[in-house]
Amino acid sequence: MEILDGDRLLKAKRAFSTRRVPENAMKTLLGGSRSPRPGDLVLARVKAIGSHKRIELPTGRRAILFAGDEIVLAYGNRYAPDQYEAYVPEDLDACHMVAAGGIAARASAWHDRLSGPTEIEPLGLVGNGDGQPVNLMDFALPAFNGPMPVCVFAVFGTAMNAGKTTTAAALVKGFAEAGCRVGAAKVTGTGAGGDLWLMRDFGAAEVLDFTDAGFPTTFRTDQQALVQASRNLVGALGARGCGVAVIEIADGLFQEETAALAASPDFRSLLSGTFFAAGDAMGAVAGARHLADLGHTVLGISGALTRSPLAIREAEAMAGAPVHTLCDLVNPASAARWLSGTQMPAAVGE
Repeated sequence: MEILDGDRLLKAKRAFSTRRVPENAMKTLLGGSRSPRPGDLVLARVKAIGSHKRIELPTGRRAILFAGDEIVLAYGNRYAPDQYEAYVPEDLDACHMVAAGGIAARASAWHDRLSGPTEIEPLGLVGNGDGQPVNLMDFALPAFNGPMPVCVFAVFGTAMNAGKTTTAAALVKGFAEAGCRVGAAKVTGTGAGGDLWLMRDFGAAEVLDFTDAGFPTTFRTDQQALVQASRNLVGALGARGCGVAVIEIADGLFQEETAALAASPDFRSLLSGTFFAAGDAMGAVAGARHLADLGHTVLGISGALTRSPLAIREAEAMAGAPVHTLCDLVNPASAARWLSGTQMPAAVGE
């Protein structure tokens, strides 16, 4: 164990994933034969630049990386069909930065359009004053187990790039235009700030994600932990005065954690309604039907397919659920209609 010099820490490029950890909590550098856990912070040196040439800082700025840079990341598993499959290693040997938001892991596979992962050399786990590793869970939001203080609308999708985030942002805009104080949360995925900034741009008064609940990523997290994290995020939005929450669930319905949440009665009980984003009509129909079979109140389909009038007609003919364009989603009249069947908390519109 060595004392972590303050100047050295200030010079290091610190990732978005670590943003909840105060600098004064990072006091030591822990080496040796340690096994990192998901959420542990690591100080690492960049060895070779791969597909991730920048690192997203807590402010959202994407800083250029150079070989030799020291960076502060969080260990985490990653599942991203368009990016990397990666796992937390059992040692502090060389591994990779597998997400621009600041995830350290050992990549096992990646999409063939990528050049390969950025290589890093861990210099040690970041420790506290007692010589224990600093973990994101140490600074997570408090547990919330009361009744839901907000109306919650979820967005699922077929896969990455199906239009989930755009759908969620448009819903935020619509509810805000209808006079609601709206919160947004991403409850699964890989830590990054881009989606949160987008929700802000579309009118979200408060934005949170799973890193606020203590998880750098949610791949390989068990169902009950994810349900509780979702409760904690929504509860925090309600405590901050939001009356409506729009939450996004990453990846597609075949992804293990997404499938577990979709099938969970406890998670479904949090929701006032569900939207499904898809890139094509067949995926839209199959996904919407699957969610309905699981007991979700499917309020409609949206996503990338709405760029095509033909795809919209195909989906509407077969889905048994309406298809909503972005213009529909941002329309306050639509928001009012979706809210009319729910019991609104007193905070909405106040």
